[in-house]
Amino acid sequence: MTPEEQNAFEEKIYAYSGAQVCARTPAADAVNPAMIRHWTEVMGDNNPAYTNEEWSASSARGKTIAPAAMLYVWNQEGYTVTTGRASDPQTDMVELFNEYGFTGVLGTNVTQEYFREVSPGDTVHVEMVIDNLSERKSTARGPGYFFETLATFTDQNNEKIGTQRFRVLKFIPQEQPAAAAEEKLAVPSRIASPRGHDNGWWWDACDKGQVLIQRCKNCQTLRHPPRPMCGECQSMEWDSIESSLDGEVLSYTELHHPKIPGYQYPLICAVIKLREGTSIVSNVVGCEPSDIYIGMKLKGKVEQVDEKNTLPQFYPA
Repeated sequence: MTPEEQNAFEEKIYAYSGAQVCARTPAADAVNPAMIRHWTEVMGDNNPAYTNEEWSASSARGKTIAPAAMLYVWNQEGYTVTTGRASDPQTDMVELFNEYGFTGVLGTNVTQEYFREVSPGDTVHVEMVIDNLSERKSTARGPGYFFETLATFTDQNNEKIGTQRFRVLKFIPQEQPAAAAEEKLAVPSRIASPRGHDNGWWWDACDKGQVLIQRCKNCQTLRHPPRPMCGECQSMEWDSIESSLDGEVLSYTELHHPKIPGYQYPLICAVIKLREGTSIVSNVVGCEPSDIYIGMKLKGKVEQVDEKNTLPQFYPA
């Protein structure tokens, strides 16, 4: 892109700064106990303020509330988005980026701010604007631009509930040097799991052939995946025990498409309940997909699955 072409392009995309993506729109459904229950079950959040009506009736609020982190849930469009989205300034801007070769997309961060709680019966409204666009940046992914949307949430009385800022990078994907790319693609490896402060110890143990389960030092509750605080007593003190890797299938799915380089197919991903009581997501191997069933007994092994990754895999017991 020549300097003149870049200037012309930037004049077009910067015109979207401040554009309204959607006017204030109510959610299709009011805040309701069923969605709150489903969300808290998936997140493992047992706060009685969310689902225990008897407990909440005697609390300072006098009623149940929705978790603040559900802020963005109520206005999601659901399955209808699979048939395409209606044109709006954000989709038009994204198409403009794509036309100029910025086809890569990466959500970089999201920030939510909460001002008040909502309870069953409230209706959440959302309005959204394209808040800002950055200057052209050179990133590890390729040259591109960051843009940030600002969603403001209000209730049926137009009182502010919270806001959400979502930042996205649109970039021109970098091409690998041909020789290096061919060499790397010859023996692809699995996607490596990120290792951070809270879970690095678990992966280090896995590299040594152990699957550890985090245990609260205060109340002895086991938890997985690793996290800094006990969900039962909120203690930050913990140690771990080694899993027997005896388990059974709670649920499973067979992945068919898209086939990701580095993975062997058929690929069975399962939620496996370990004998110790916690669950783990892993692969079931050593049998045909048609042989797997809910409740099937399994035995895990920590194995080298490719040149770079060591993972627990589960076989029929």
